[in-house]
Amino acid sequence: MRVVPWFLATSLLVAGPSLAAQHTTTIPAKAIATATQLRETALASHLGYDIAESLTTEVGPRLAGSEADARAVEWAQAKFKALGYDKVWLEEVRFPKWERRSEHGAVVGAHAQPLSLIALGGSPGGRVEGDVVRFADLASLEAVPAGSLAGKIAFIDFHMERARDGSGYGMGSKVRGSGPSAAARAGAVGYLMRSAGTDSHRNPHTGITHYADDITPIPSAALGAPDADQLTRLLARGPVRVHLALDCGWDGETVSHNVIGEIRGRSKPDEVVLIGGHLDSWDPGTGAIDDAAGVSLTMAAGALIGELKQRPARTIRVVAFANEEQGLYGGKAYAAAHLGDIRKHQIAAESDFGAGRIYGFRSGAPDYAQGAVKQIADVLAPLGIAHSPQEGGPGPDIGPFAAKGLAWASLRQDGTDYFDYHHTPDDTLDKIDPEALAQNVAAYAVFAYLAASADGDFGSEAKTVTPPSE
Repeated sequence: MRVVPWFLATSLLVAGPSLAAQHTTTIPAKAIATATQLRETALASHLGYDIAESLTTEVGPRLAGSEADARAVEWAQAKFKALGYDKVWLEEVRFPKWERRSEHGAVVGAHAQPLSLIALGGSPGGRVEGDVVRFADLASLEAVPAGSLAGKIAFIDFHMERARDGSGYGMGSKVRGSGPSAAARAGAVGYLMRSAGTDSHRNPHTGITHYADDITPIPSAALGAPDADQLTRLLARGPVRVHLALDCGWDGETVSHNVIGEIRGRSKPDEVVLIGGHLDSWDPGTGAIDDAAGVSLTMAAGALIGELKQRPARTIRVVAFANEEQGLYGGKAYAAAHLGDIRKHQIAAESDFGAGRIYGFRSGAPDYAQGAVKQIADVLAPLGIAHSPQEGGPGPDIGPFAAKGLAWASLRQDGTDYFDYHHTPDDTLDKIDPEALAQNVAAYAVFAYLAASADGDFGSEAKTVTPPSE
């Protein structure tokens, strides 16, 4: 027990309540009133949808490192400027370049028929043929002895569960991320998986895989759900042989950019509230819900704040992150570039879970700022958003900076049908409900404006933490 001198203890008792009150983060009543009006303005606005329509129509799919990715960077710069942002700039992001050219798969032999499949991001190209060995889950494949699948094609038939919070994707992404390496380690010449998705369409879901350093990568692809079912039925009748031909692979290093726009703050312009989404997408669809929606709704939220007669004290910074899909490269680059300014980052939130209505809000801020978090939650409540202090974590691109001490908030979207379209040809503009997107814009505008108006901070400081996963 630490002993405090009586004279110091007395002074602490006298000053204690005052010091505590000064340290408690609160939001002024005037800002609450402005945010309430801002919420209604945003709900009536079509700006978010218009921006999403522009990106998905004028650029389309934006595979990281592609020509379209470069056009997306130009688009984002121009859009920020057209929306009236005070400052717009680029920050370089480097990463390996993966290209998709073509893919084909088919059952050969007595029951010959084509398969609807797509190469996994990061897969090497190649033509392989072998008998298929089915596994119900990743653990079953990982348990087989090394070399036992020599000359075979491993197939994991894991069924992902539908959930509003997308929790079923955890194992689905592990099957995609770790399955190919497990198959290669067992000696397989190729890898197939039931897509990490919740639909029943012949639209296979792509996504990144990363091979272990101690194995030679093998051609790897995802099957559409009906084709996975078909393969399973064929296997019940006897041996099945599949031919797999992928033309894809890595092609050196390339450069893209985080695109950043700012609405400058009134009295504390060097302090920022960060919101954003990721600019890149996978290539089968037009990247509407993943993540044109996130980029567009945060751009719109910042623009609407910029139109207010009196701006918040702090700056609103919107980031369109580069290459989230293949390894959070934009988020990692941003964290590395701005670690020295972490205390100037008041709080951050990212939208990267589609365009469904937001239903929950929380923040990982310390106890002294939770009163302000509750004030924000109260203004969000008329949007159908509940204060849910135990649910949610920082978005993917916010994660690397949050792990270094950045304060974060989570605005939880309804993802019940998100994985019907995720990483498929069906990720297109018609999957965005304009009214739901307007609700998202309103929520992000309220959050960003109030956080930027707070008296006090939300706890950003350089430290190593383990934030909760989404």
